[in-house]
Amino acid sequence: MLEVRNLTRRYGENVAADDVTFRVADGHMIGFVGGNGAGKTTTMRMIMGLLAPDAGQVLWNGAEATFTDRSHFGYMPEERGLYPKQPILDQLVYLARLKGMSATAARAEAQELLERFGLGERTKDKLEKLSLGNQQRVQIAAAVMANPTCLILDEPFSGLDPTAIDQMADLLRERASQGIPVLFSSHQLDLIDRLCDGLVILARGRVVAQGNREELEQRGRVRHRLVASVDTGWVRDLPGVHAVDVDGCSALLEFAEPGCERRVLTEALQRGEVLELSRVRPTLSEIYREVAA
Repeated sequence: MLEVRNLTRRYGENVAADDVTFRVADGHMIGFVGGNGAGKTTTMRMIMGLLAPDAGQVLWNGAEATFTDRSHFGYMPEERGLYPKQPILDQLVYLARLKGMSATAARAEAQELLERFGLGERTKDKLEKLSLGNQQRVQIAAAVMANPTCLILDEPFSGLDPTAIDQMADLLRERASQGIPVLFSSHQLDLIDRLCDGLVILARGRVVAQGNREELEQRGRVRHRLVASVDTGWVRDLPGVHAVDVDGCSALLEFAEPGCERRVLTEALQRGEVLELSRVRPTLSEIYREVAA
């Protein structure tokens, strides 16, 4: 298990990461979300030991993470770190051998990953000859090679087309199913919602919310959708009811006090047929905007 405990990093008067605490359990995928400058990349670099924290710890299986521990982590930086003028197969083999793989095993795994990502015919191409999306595929392959014990991925889905996103998602699911903790950042909230077991939301360097989908929903506003056979504009005049949006026969409502739902239903039935009155599940984007504001 990976645990981040009270990590803090300052640049002069600017606090890039402020008392950041969360954990990634074995076999879980955790989405790391925040706006530009929220502190995600800084935190990931501290996890990998590329930046020294001003305070706090990174724990691996309950003990402070060592250089040896981190050498078995798979890491993908936001800025691509591969060699543009080197053939992609050669550099994947080279990077895997740095992690202790034999040349034969490294070449076999690299070839398998490149074929899986649709690059099996381009193993001798230099990285700079590939499109940005294909360069991203190679970068991800480098991160997952050599049986990593943990995956730390900074914007792994950036620049990928829908097919490549599905391929990467399947790969991460496989690694998580093998018991590997996976932490990745992304601005694609719908993707995180689909893939992740939990979420850590960062704003201004601090963790402002974390938990699984159900736990985060409890922090959001409770809303209901009314769909009737007649115009619903009358909901604006009901006491204790806030009409978030009214569009003809449909209305999105917030109730200020107990009993409002029954009041709305009774009034709606007196005016016509009620087709729907249900609680609305907030989107991850709505939850994010509310807690990060």
